[in-house]
Amino acid sequence: QVQLVESGGGLVQAGGSLRLSCTASTGTFSRYRMGWFRQAPRKEREFVAAIDWIGDITYYADSVKGRFTISRDNAKNTLYLQMNSLKPDDTGVYYCAADERFSTVTTTTLGYTYWGQGTQVTVSS
Repeated sequence: QVQLVESGGGLVQAGGSLRLSCTASTGTFSRYRMGWFRQAPRKEREFVAAIDWIGDITYYADSVKGRFTISRDNAKNTLYLQMNSLKPDDTGVYYCAADERFSTVTTTTLGYTYWGQGTQVTVSS
């Protein structure tokens, strides 16, 4: 069982930056593939970014490519999402997710077993 706790959300103006963190309560963090998803009001949860066990392989949604960067620090059991050039469309609850079942990075919600409680990101225009 892995518990995930996100932090770093908040209110920011368009064009601004935020860095989200996700801390995992496990001694084997490096065994988990990690991902970030977001959910806007009245919309389904959507993929944002994903990273493999050691941080060599990353994937991004087209909507955030070039603006967001996913990274991890396995020594600190922490996943990060650096978000730059934020837009109002980036508004939503951001969730981190973890899974150790599959060997490949996945971009779907079904590919993750453990989820955090989410952190709110609001981008004003």
